[in-house]
Amino acid sequence: MAEAIWSSDTGEAVYRSRDPVRNLRLRVHLQRITSSNYLHCQPAAQLGKDLIDLATFRPHPTASGHRPEEEEEEVVIGWQEKLFSQFEVDLYQNEAACQSPLDHQYRQEILKLEDSGGRKNQRIFTYTDSDRYTNLEEHCQKMTTAASEMPSFLVERMANVRRRRQDRRGTEGGILKSRIVTWEPSEEFIRNNHVINTPLQTMYIMADLGPYGKLGYKKHEHVLCTLKVDSNGVITVKPDFTGSKGPYRIETEGEKQELWKYTIDNVSSLAQPEEEEREQRVFKDLYGRHKEYLNSLVGTDFEMTAPGALRLFVNGEVVSAQGYEYDNLYVHFFVELPTSNWSSPAFQQLSGITQTCATKSRGMDNVAYFSYPFTFEASFLHEDESVDALPEWPVLYCEVLSLDFWQRYRVEGYGAVVLPATPGSHTLTVSTWRPLELSPVAELRRFFIGGSLELEDLSYVWIPGTFKGERLSRFGLRTETTGSVTFRLHCLQQSRAFMESSSLRKRMRSVLDRLEGFSQQSSIQNVLEAFRRARRRMQEARESLPQDLVSPSETSVS
Repeated sequence: MAEAIWSSDTGEAVYRSRDPVRNLRLRVHLQRITSSNYLHCQPAAQLGKDLIDLATFRPHPTASGHRPEEEEEEVVIGWQEKLFSQFEVDLYQNEAACQSPLDHQYRQEILKLEDSGGRKNQRIFTYTDSDRYTNLEEHCQKMTTAASEMPSFLVERMANVRRRRQDRRGTEGGILKSRIVTWEPSEEFIRNNHVINTPLQTMYIMADLGPYGKLGYKKHEHVLCTLKVDSNGVITVKPDFTGSKGPYRIETEGEKQELWKYTIDNVSSLAQPEEEEREQRVFKDLYGRHKEYLNSLVGTDFEMTAPGALRLFVNGEVVSAQGYEYDNLYVHFFVELPTSNWSSPAFQQLSGITQTCATKSRGMDNVAYFSYPFTFEASFLHEDESVDALPEWPVLYCEVLSLDFWQRYRVEGYGAVVLPATPGSHTLTVSTWRPLELSPVAELRRFFIGGSLELEDLSYVWIPGTFKGERLSRFGLRTETTGSVTFRLHCLQQSRAFMESSSLRKRMRSVLDRLEGFSQQSSIQNVLEAFRRARRRMQEARESLPQDLVSPSETSVS
């Protein structure tokens, strides 16, 4: 006889299913292999002294204490299906032992089984999520294989958590009974709150491996399989389904050591084609209704820009500031739109002030992390095609200030940067400087009472929009380099010029690509040049048409 191949991998296996867990079906097959009295054979004289009839190799019906019908058992079990053990049958037949409503329910079910001919299962039974065994098993479960294991505080707290109730839902709109943030948590507070509350349901498939006539003793109960299902459809099976692997083995202890093998197979019925088609129709209808709901929120009309106009959206963030002399920093920033042809909605705010933030040591610098979001929208309308009327992109100005203990501020630095001309995500680091007065008195005043030199016009950091001359002189202005401010900008651009033919749209990567393909240049002049070329092509197309197809109003367009 070939040697049996056993499966020694009894670890957990995790599955995820979108199908309701009530459709889960498991087939458990249990079989006894050997006992302390292995084989009792009687030689057949008619076959000779050295020959033994193979039919005589049979387990004796009384030597091992088992009847032939108890050597093997197979049952199909559904999720949370209750199969009573002999111990439970003997216990719940006594009405005095019933203490809870669940006990009385089990008593009624057992009486019905007795009236209908008794239970079908003998050795294989189950403990559901509502049974006492589930609570005791989770409370007494060990974390290691050590015989002298001492449970930690966290293990004891987790064992007392009722984790399997998936139908619990928090009361909406309830009043918080504790503070959201505890600034100075004690060690006891941390220990008491370090508990995970995961909705989980558990089920145990058991086996009573006692000898015949002695079924119903707790010491003979063994766990064959543990099933756990959470609210997200994650199914944990320990040990895994047998499949193509060998069976699992159980060796009992005591005077009569016995060997049992068992297999666990997933026999859940597959969905019928009609059910799958009906499910697909339900999902399709659900997704269609959700799409209609989203369309109702967005609307059917997509707002387009005017011909020859460019709309700029910027979602930005003041990330951090570093390298400054003092602590408790905040940033004042604003966006300056060029006066020519640039505009913003009336409700749009083009400036902002961050919160005051303490610095942290990161390497050689002290860094203040703001993570302050802001957004703005601006539009450019190209009307004049003369070269002198070409504007530039908007400029982002920033002013870094520090706050002392007496709530007095001092200027730490000024900086400015031109907004990116290409759409996408951009991270900009703006170096700053501050005016400097060569006098010890000025530095003492700055340190003690917060006074320092300031700019009357912050646009003087860049080229002011009101400047009309050819050269801007800063002669005599003494400055000192300070730290830097980091901005993260997400730029979006919208224009009718993006709607070109499909052949040109394939090579569009940015606003400048879509407006004649100038990807290496970042000036707004390229955008305006694209507008002029588009008008020129339109004019040439009209001139090439026959005169009888051109209306008088079209020929008069310049």
